[in-house]
Amino acid sequence: MTATPDGVPRRDPAANAELALLLEVAGTPKPGNVDRRRDLADLRFEHFLAGAVGARPGLDRAAAGDPVGEAFEAAVAGMSEQSGGNTQFGCLLLLVPLVRAAAAGDLSREGVRAVCEATTVADAAGFYRAFEHVDVAVTDPPEGMDALDVRRGADAVATLRERGLPLFDVLRESADLPDGRGDANAREWVEGFPRTFRAAAAIRADEGPITDRTARAFLDLLAEAEDTLVRTQHGPEVAREVRERADEVDTLDEAEAWAEELVDRGVNPGTTADIAAAALFVALERGVSV
Repeated sequence: MTATPDGVPRRDPAANAELALLLEVAGTPKPGNVDRRRDLADLRFEHFLAGAVGARPGLDRAAAGDPVGEAFEAAVAGMSEQSGGNTQFGCLLLLVPLVRAAAAGDLSREGVRAVCEATTVADAAGFYRAFEHVDVAVTDPPEGMDALDVRRGADAVATLRERGLPLFDVLRESADLPDGRGDANAREWVEGFPRTFRAAAAIRADEGPITDRTARAFLDLLAEAEDTLVRTQHGPEVAREVRERADEVDTLDEAEAWAEELVDRGVNPGTTADIAAAALFVALERGVSV
């Protein structure tokens, strides 16, 4: 903790990142996602709480200036120390460079892009090793790229080194996959987190409990673009249907009924939740009170 000029304690970036993870899962309704009112069949609210707490040492390392890949792997390893499996892998991929930028005093699109563009091959190796801690739903790699399939984990590190691929380039490849298969979180990295900062501004401009603001920001993000996880697990038609339905939802009461429907269908817009968590972090760092 640091202190403001009037002596009031202020959370540091790692603490705000942990709080963002907790507030994201507490926001409700977020259709298809775990929140404080609903669980999925094998993933519960408590798993996300434990994952957020477990990730804190890795977030502390990001704030301390440790290499992005090492901090990310440490955060994922800690997050995985609960019985539910993958709770916040994508959130942490976004939060680690944001925390690093905030701790360096430049939490802006330019500041976080500079952090991402400065990543190294060693950072890419940490990213790949992180996949050994939890199962992550990912799309198949392009033809001829099997040696760099992230599901190979540490076995792909030698190829990364041979090709001299820093983490930024790895994620740029993932963002640019053809046929709409590009990963939305990777696209945030490559483009300077545009959706994250827009959603953060919306949360700051909104009123009421921050958990309600989170739910509204989630719906806006979901209406804005197809969710990568939904597309990976259910295909492009369902991803398009979910985006279009989100665009029709006007109130949280309407979203409540839809939330139950998506949970029953097993449709989880988890990538959108990742960006909502990142937006919460930026909003907290920019003065939203809790």
